[in-house]
Amino acid sequence: MAPGLTVLLLSLLLGLQPITTDLYLPALPLLTEGFGASMVQAQLTLTALLLAFGLSQLIWGPLSDRFGRRPILLIGMSAYVLASVASTLSSTMEMLILWRTLQGAAMGAGVMCARAIVRDLYTPAQGARVMSKGLSGLGLIACLSPPLGGLLSDLFNWRVSLLTLAIFGAVSLGLVALRFEESLPKKNMQALQTSNLLRTWLLILRNPTFVAFSALSTASYGCLFTFLASSSFVFIKVLGLSTTHYGMLVFSMAFSYLMGTFLCRYLLNRFDVRQAVAIAGVLSLSGGTIAGVLALLGYHSAWTIMPPFCLFMLGHGIQMPCSQSGVVGPFPQSAGAASALNGFFMMLAAFLIGNWLGTHMDGTIFPLVYGIWFWSAMIALIAWTLVQRQGKRSAH
Repeated sequence: MAPGLTVLLLSLLLGLQPITTDLYLPALPLLTEGFGASMVQAQLTLTALLLAFGLSQLIWGPLSDRFGRRPILLIGMSAYVLASVASTLSSTMEMLILWRTLQGAAMGAGVMCARAIVRDLYTPAQGARVMSKGLSGLGLIACLSPPLGGLLSDLFNWRVSLLTLAIFGAVSLGLVALRFEESLPKKNMQALQTSNLLRTWLLILRNPTFVAFSALSTASYGCLFTFLASSSFVFIKVLGLSTTHYGMLVFSMAFSYLMGTFLCRYLLNRFDVRQAVAIAGVLSLSGGTIAGVLALLGYHSAWTIMPPFCLFMLGHGIQMPCSQSGVVGPFPQSAGAASALNGFFMMLAAFLIGNWLGTHMDGTIFPLVYGIWFWSAMIALIAWTLVQRQGKRSAH
């Protein structure tokens, strides 16, 4: 495949995650009121989706190592479109949660294969740069999703937002069917044997490079998810913003992430991955600390939360390309399994965070701000210790 086509495909497949989670966020409070549902049920439309997303990758990964990326993408993307249509037609909150869960499981095939494709086609060093380009496309999709979701909710209703996901999935499915050429150079015929699969997972989990970069990506996504799961209630219900205004705030966050992916490529042209990650740790910790200190001092507004969080998102745009390329780097024959385990850990963290937020949202900004502060500190700690030690070990 031409490099431009590869980047476009990666952008759409990786972009499944932000568009599926972000597009309906502005409508989440209204959707919750419309169904007469509780805060816990509202969080389940997101956390159940992400738990299914994480668990499904443990299945999709070995399947793609055995049968190839193309058939898994075709099956997964077809299921995503069907689940998106069914979500749009849901008549109860319970049905919506069910179809969103199935949507998350199908989404796992697209995102997992995207990460594995990078390892199929590129060396780890090249993969970080290519991944940053694909994540720039993801950043663009993430920029457009919240304001579009807010606009659709204001003009129509939440069902139109979910129908948009079906259209996006159908476009992605069409590109895979018509243009994607199998990227896996050699299928692993033993990938699905139970003993071999357990041995592969154990080998991956014991690899210090995987541990370092998987911990980094999990902490970085944990901070982002804390924002995604709580920000619509904080900004709309606590601070009194409109859904459209909220969508524009999330746009600024996503735009900062997009700029971070460009900054990532700039840094990788001048430093190695370990140094780039360390620099990003400074941005992450600075953003979280500023937001936390301002909240403690009594400054509670969108202007005291969003600019610091955008600083964090600049760092996130560096951490994610480096970490997601890093986790599959040591495993050219098992890139699907490594990608799946990493995805599972990120989504398990998201599920736990979502459940915690569902019971601790107290009508203030503190659960959001303290969550961001905590995860930013964890990111810096991992970036400055685990990743640095692994980088030095690799250098020797």
